[in-house]
Amino acid sequence: MEEIAAFGIIGDGGWGTALAVHLDRLGHRVTVWGPFPQQIEEIRGQRENVRFLPGVKLNRRIRWTAEPAEACRGVDFLVAAVPSRFLVKVLEKFPRPLPPEIIVVNVAKGFEPATGRRLSLVIREILQTERVAVLSGPSHAEEVARGVPTAVVAAAPDMSLARRVQDVFSGRGFRVYTTDDMVGVELGGALKNIMAIAAGISDGLGFGDNTKAALITRGLAEMIRLGRCLGARTETFAGLSGIGDLVVTATSRLSRNRAVGERIGKGEPAGRVVDSMAQVAEGVWACLEVRRLATRHGIQMPITEQVYQVIHGGKSPAAAVQNLLERPFRDEFY
Repeated sequence: MEEIAAFGIIGDGGWGTALAVHLDRLGHRVTVWGPFPQQIEEIRGQRENVRFLPGVKLNRRIRWTAEPAEACRGVDFLVAAVPSRFLVKVLEKFPRPLPPEIIVVNVAKGFEPATGRRLSLVIREILQTERVAVLSGPSHAEEVARGVPTAVVAAAPDMSLARRVQDVFSGRGFRVYTTDDMVGVELGGALKNIMAIAAGISDGLGFGDNTKAALITRGLAEMIRLGRCLGARTETFAGLSGIGDLVVTATSRLSRNRAVGERIGKGEPAGRVVDSMAQVAEGVWACLEVRRLATRHGIQMPITEQVYQVIHGGKSPAAAVQNLLERPFRDEFY
């Protein structure tokens, strides 16, 4: 990494903060925007994001602001690190159209509520820019902030744009690969959260490794099935933004989506679990949009359907498992 760039990070949650730490470590100039001035003042004063990334000391060079215009001033890159449910409302606060030289990098994983649109399309429309890339892969914020070796993928239809993102984000144990399959990368990052909830439910019910391996594998099959229908390449789901992110999210104790599923599997009401979360578990909301997409396109996604029924339909986890086991037998690949 040779280029020193200026970054504005939209979102002061755990992932936005971790990327600020990483980018500052590389020598870039970083400003982080958050929606609540009091919280921004607390982070600035304590040099720690106690609510979203506790235990990680923040370099004084990192700037913090609640003013959208300040976060955009003089930057080369804007990083969108906002949960999907709030993305539209947040982006509408920012100046637009963006200057043509600014590249927007989306690091959130989900869909626009109600429409099911990929988040990069939402960003393009609201900020009135075509220079949008996606960065995704197995990357827990807690580990990235600590400098734990991590590999992710940057995606953009224009490979020169993906490589520019690769250049400025890579370094210090953070390895970035590139692809032009933006659809596949975005879908992999969003769909794996649903499968991680299913894996967590399995843990909460007391099932073993066999069950989790089956859920991960058959979950990947669902991801590929929908992805191919929507224009993604199959091989993308064998990469970092597919199986890589799926494995870490479905198995790690740091995974919010897996943790939500585990608590539900142990008998807590889904609504209470979701309401108690300090940060968003995207799979809770992604299953709504993915179920709609699957229905619209005639795609079978049985694990997604059962996760939806448990979280939003009041179905018991045990009944959901039984429904999956009683499905008609079929060939593995079709």
